[in-house]
Amino acid sequence: MRETASAADLLGWYDRHARTMPWRVGPAQRRAGERPDPYRIWLSEVMLQQTTVAAVTTYFNRFIARWPAVADLAAAEDADVMGEWAGLGYYARARNLLKCARAVVADHGGQFPQDHATLLTLPGIGPYTAAAISAIAFDAPETVVDGNVERVMARLHDIHTPLPAAKPLLVAAATALTPVRRPGDYAQAVMDLGATICTPRSPACGICPWRAPCAARLAGTAADLPKKTPKRPKPTRYGTAYVAQRSDGAILLERRAETGLLGGMLGWPGSDWTEAVPTPAPPLDAAWQVLNEEARHTFTHFHLRLRIEVAQVGMEAAPHRGDFIALDRFQPGQLPTVMRKVFDLARPTLAGPD
Repeated sequence: MRETASAADLLGWYDRHARTMPWRVGPAQRRAGERPDPYRIWLSEVMLQQTTVAAVTTYFNRFIARWPAVADLAAAEDADVMGEWAGLGYYARARNLLKCARAVVADHGGQFPQDHATLLTLPGIGPYTAAAISAIAFDAPETVVDGNVERVMARLHDIHTPLPAAKPLLVAAATALTPVRRPGDYAQAVMDLGATICTPRSPACGICPWRAPCAARLAGTAADLPKKTPKRPKPTRYGTAYVAQRSDGAILLERRAETGLLGGMLGWPGSDWTEAVPTPAPPLDAAWQVLNEEARHTFTHFHLRLRIEVAQVGMEAAPHRGDFIALDRFQPGQLPTVMRKVFDLARPTLAGPD
């Protein structure tokens, strides 16, 4: 009879091998009485959506240094937060970050609610994030299922149903193993197992704490799981970005609409992004020059190719879109990644003020 996986075996492994992260309270710290900060757990989970731990750590440390508590973040200027977020992508998360922080302060006295149902009422918090906060911050027996956990469960139970159809099966398998005791540590343990041992390629089965009960290891199918429904090829969209500089050095920038891709972010005025070459849409009359290089960027659902046009204009220039920003107030680091790519290509054409 095949051995059954147990939370106790995994927790024993986690006590010895837990990863160190700036938002995490490790097993030894928990035993000493330290409790996780719900604000840090929430912030890290929002940042980690669609992003790796390695990429998030620097951003997290910078946010915490600038806004050490949820009340600090709630009081922050929108533009400052969006600027610090630049480069992490998925900018709707940053907008919801502010909305959630302000709701926690306004409606919950600056304290994150402990129960899963109330957490779900906060802006930007879905089932996964609510479960993670409940389990990790408050030790509630909620089941936390991310991509690492899906992979571990698919292999542990040799589930060949492809994702995303397999999600209910994988959640049920994860729920069955979630313990009442130390559910927060357990949630982090499964994620650590997937990130360090039960990896997408070449899983280290020989040192896995669930080696014996793993059905996929016994069947020789671990490297093939989880199966995924093939993704459709990403389409390519085209657009034009207009980079204008006034004779005093000021740069023409436009804040995008709050809704939609890159919502609320500063960027270059431009055309729509379409699958056909778009109609020109310059923000002002000028002698526009086309750069030889284009900015290329890949979003979740499409590839983007941006033609770049640049112009030097006089003080009388009157754009019908965007505003001129003084060169000493222009901070390229606050632009979203695709707009920074445009800037890097256009930079050689820009000059200092007269």
